Amino acid sequence: MNANAQFVSSMLKFTFGLVPIIAGLDKFTNILVDWTIYSSSGMVSLLPFDANTFMGIVGVIEIGAGILVLVKPFIGAMVVSAWLVLIALTLIFGGQYLDVAVRDVVMAIGAFSLAKLSKSGA
Repeated sequence: MNANAQFVSSMLKFTFGLVPIIAGLDKFTNILVDWTIYSSSGMVSLLPFDANTFMGIVGVIEIGAGILVLVKPFIGAMVVSAWLVLIALTLIFGGQYLDVAVRDVVMAIGAFSLAKLSKSGA
């Protein structure tokens, strides 16, 4: 992998490693945002627990995914890419926060790009 591709790969690795960890940790503090606002009422009504508990579970998954990106970039980036697509689909089907859904699709493409770079550089 040439120096430019290596630089881009490193930037994406740290972005898609650290951002999910920070967002995951914030699910427990709500400093950035009250994450429960992104949960559709229809989905929350299907859960056997409240929205805050659900966000805690989401936070643990996001922290794990971020760590996975840092340790195993190809696998972690694929997990983060799929996770972001699932979040976007949830928002689209909920009919709210469509701007966030579009942003998450763009981020999923970036994470998938990291996976491809990681695979070719291995």
